[in-house]
Amino acid sequence: MPSTRYPEFTVSGPPRELGRQLGEAAREQIVGFCEAAMANVNRTVKISREAAMRAAANAIPHVEQYAPHILEELRGTADAAGVTLEDLMLLQVRNQLQPEESACTSFSIAGAGRTGDIVAQNWDNDPNLDEFTIVLTRRPEGKPALTTVTQAGLVAYIGFNDAGIGLCLNSLPAPKATAGVPHYFTVREIYESDSLDGAVQAVRRATRVIPANIMLSTPQGPADLEVTINDVHVLTPNGSDNVTHTNHCRHPELIAINDQFPELIQSHDRQARIDELLSAADSVEGAQAALKDHQGHPRSICRHPNDDAETGAWVTVFSVVIEPRQQRMHLTRGTPCDHPYETYEMGTE
Repeated sequence: MPSTRYPEFTVSGPPRELGRQLGEAAREQIVGFCEAAMANVNRTVKISREAAMRAAANAIPHVEQYAPHILEELRGTADAAGVTLEDLMLLQVRNQLQPEESACTSFSIAGAGRTGDIVAQNWDNDPNLDEFTIVLTRRPEGKPALTTVTQAGLVAYIGFNDAGIGLCLNSLPAPKATAGVPHYFTVREIYESDSLDGAVQAVRRATRVIPANIMLSTPQGPADLEVTINDVHVLTPNGSDNVTHTNHCRHPELIAINDQFPELIQSHDRQARIDELLSAADSVEGAQAALKDHQGHPRSICRHPNDDAETGAWVTVFSVVIEPRQQRMHLTRGTPCDHPYETYEMGTE
């Protein structure tokens, strides 16, 4: 029977050592993800390996200026895993090379069940990425520790730190730029903050390449960042204890962007449904029940294969409910309707 848990790793130390430990421990997953990266990109857009690697190399100077310590960690990972820095950078920039197609539903709730805040989502994407997915705790020197569910080789993804920040991610159709700091590095910098203001500033100071939606639980309460290449717009609960997001712009200053892009995988229907479901959800169990919802099946919040020619293969690869104050997350390996939520605590040294 396939495992219902992802492989778990913990690394610690200064940047280069952090990367070295990761490269050694998760070498198999890192090498596999690097080998699969080009095929993943070319599913939706045809680009030569040479052009893709140029984009990866071009990102390095931007990262060097924005977060040199994270780049140093990546060098350590490359050396230990036996891949090149450019191979790993391609993992960070691949979403700049292809149209947005992942369809995630996310939300953040204040004081869920009177046990603390939660932030949660279904991650709807290519199920082939499961074999490269791990749960990783990093304990960098002098910075908050963080635990993420991530594809091996990415510098950051969905998870929480030990300073009260929980984070989920959604695609956001909006204009892109041609060069700048890859999205995952700004996510990593959010984990190095301990407040909503710090998270916003971490994103704003980057020269951004792609739009993204970042759902947060913070010590200041739930918040959602609609990130474009020009600005960061903050959404907070309005007359409720939660904020929700699917895959279209919701901030009043950005709504006009929706007319420039086709709707991403039933985004408006999922938005209306999650808003309805969360009116009664105030606990981890309630959040999990919302993420299992099948209204509109198979094109539902809990997403299954369907006959859509372009996006029918995209499914809920994992579902996650994060409790940042408790430093734990509940995570399925597969669709939440038929796979159990396993609990992961922040790893120890």
